[in-house]
Amino acid sequence: MPKPLSDGAQRLVFGILIVILVSFGIYWSLGGSDTSDPEQQEQTAEGGGGGASEGEGSDEPAVPLPTVAVEDMELADWLPFTEEEFVAAAAVAQAFATDYGTVDYSESPEEYYDRLGQYATEEYAQTLAQSSGAGALWGERAEEEAVSTGRAVVESIRGFDKESIVFVLRVQSITEGNDGKSQNLGDFAVTMVKKGGDWRVYDFQPADAGNLGGG
Repeated sequence: MPKPLSDGAQRLVFGILIVILVSFGIYWSLGGSDTSDPEQQEQTAEGGGGGASEGEGSDEPAVPLPTVAVEDMELADWLPFTEEEFVAAAAVAQAFATDYGTVDYSESPEEYYDRLGQYATEEYAQTLAQSSGAGALWGERAEEEAVSTGRAVVESIRGFDKESIVFVLRVQSITEGNDGKSQNLGDFAVTMVKKGGDWRVYDFQPADAGNLGGG
């Protein structure tokens, strides 16, 4: 029969057990055990603890946006067209508006609208060809053998996007054989689009009618 431990030995063994239990509890509270789920340990290592919700951060540090000093800012960098392209589009718009106000009433209305259609997109040229607004005034001017000379000037750019530019032009028509009287036809908005490398008229209407583009 085993010999019972003395009181001093029992107290020593009891104290050692207490120390072991306390140490084991501290170990578990601090994190972990080699027997924990390996997949969970891998996710914890890769995800920084796995507590961040989606969208709260990135695996890579944010890269600061490059900034440009005010003195180095260039307007051309913000525009969809070069200055040369704006000027080329304006030139065609002005030529169209000039021909719009230029009318030889010995011509037929069809000839007049065909001439305008040379500046236009295929769709708008068809619209012009179907125009029938000449009416009685055309016949009256034809009897007078009147000839009207158009003038036009670009006043402003109303708007633009990646595909079109809208100019506002002041248009005038001066009629020979009518005491040289001039008629201010008013302001017109001309939408220009690029087709096959050339600028074409996509729409033409009085400026107060809206015409915000949309080529």
